[in-house]
Amino acid sequence: MSTLMVSISGVRGVVGESLTPPVIMKYAAAFGTYLQGKKVIVGGDSRTSGKYIRNLVMGILQATGCEVVDIGIVPTPTVQMEILHYKAGGGVAVTASHNPSEWNGLKFMGANGRFLSPDIAEKVYNMADNGKYNYQTWQGVAKEYEDDQANLRHINAILRLSYIDVEAIRERQFKVIVDCVNGAGGAIIPHLLEKLNCKTTILNGNTDGIFAHTPEPLPENLSQLIETVKKEKADIGFAVDPDVDRCAIVDNTGLPIGEEYTLAAGVKFMLSRKLGTVVVNMSTSRASEDIAKYYNCPFIRTKVGEINVADEMARQNAVIGGEGNGGLILPELHLGRDAPLAIAFILQYLLEYGKSMHDLFLSLPQYQIVKKKIAIAELNPDQVLDTMAQRHQDKKINRLDGVKIDTDTTWVHLRKSNTEPIIRVMAEAPTKEEAEQLAKTYMEEIEQLSSG
Repeated sequence: MSTLMVSISGVRGVVGESLTPPVIMKYAAAFGTYLQGKKVIVGGDSRTSGKYIRNLVMGILQATGCEVVDIGIVPTPTVQMEILHYKAGGGVAVTASHNPSEWNGLKFMGANGRFLSPDIAEKVYNMADNGKYNYQTWQGVAKEYEDDQANLRHINAILRLSYIDVEAIRERQFKVIVDCVNGAGGAIIPHLLEKLNCKTTILNGNTDGIFAHTPEPLPENLSQLIETVKKEKADIGFAVDPDVDRCAIVDNTGLPIGEEYTLAAGVKFMLSRKLGTVVVNMSTSRASEDIAKYYNCPFIRTKVGEINVADEMARQNAVIGGEGNGGLILPELHLGRDAPLAIAFILQYLLEYGKSMHDLFLSLPQYQIVKKKIAIAELNPDQVLDTMAQRHQDKKINRLDGVKIDTDTTWVHLRKSNTEPIIRVMAEAPTKEEAEQLAKTYMEEIEQLSSG
């Protein structure tokens, strides 16, 4: 039996195993009860289980007295934007993000269009676990409405941004390849690129939820996109995950430059237009930090998790931010990771740069990052992290989120998993070999603790 994952990113599990109708119902009922009859936006990605789960969620929300707006198959950031559009009390995105097809889940959002803050999420989850929800009588059951214009509103909001010169991009006629992995991207990305007059080839653009490959947009999963970019001699390739909040880039040579550089390029473009604070998480590449330093702009790191970044961006009135998994956040649009935004931003930057995407990539600070994980069996993960911090107390250590150890040219970040007995090990260095060796060194230390 698979494990139900419950975190600040929502609830997700394998459909029919850990994610069953009773589980879905209790969390939806708790969320609806918490909202006390306010309007709720419901949408989701294209997974085969999505329709039945959306219907179930909407019915339960109506039963708690919440009026529901069904916006259908949409990106997660579109749900966030529609909450603001409707001035709703909250929203639910039915998605398991980058997880495989058998997974699905619920991402809960508040009236501010962001994921629930950790304290509110804990409150809702406790209500679900303790059965503290309030179903209405027949007189209190709320109405449901359908709105099929949400994706279009999202596109138009992006194109209205002062940073995007729509006519100039249209005139340039970029040759673009996009892999939508048969997720929700197929419902929005082709239309965005059509409005930008790009010569577009869409790979896996169905919205049937039968993912064409492992859906996380990592280099090892993008072979079709890489080959098509090279074959078509395209200017650029983009890959998005099923709920379209993450965007990865393949340059014109067919090189997958890594999700970290979606954010780095976005930060460089933004700061060239408007100076201000940049906020990212603890595991994000130093490339974005170097760019902020170049522009003499404040740079802040938070715990991993979109809500942690978004809340800090709001507090700091940041101009740009995000997470290194290809999640670009522009507060002027909304405080959430947004792949359609990233695509428009990168095309505008590429237009202004005037050279190839490969040249643009090489103009950014160059680092290599590796992400590993190591099993710790029965060990207490907090004790493992405490021990590692004590062993390396002579180094520059940050304990905000696990243990991060910095040097002048490298860093390693050790974090516990909330869902399995592992420690995540992320390392960055100027070369892949150095990053691999750094990760290996710390993994061997943790192995010794496990075996000792």
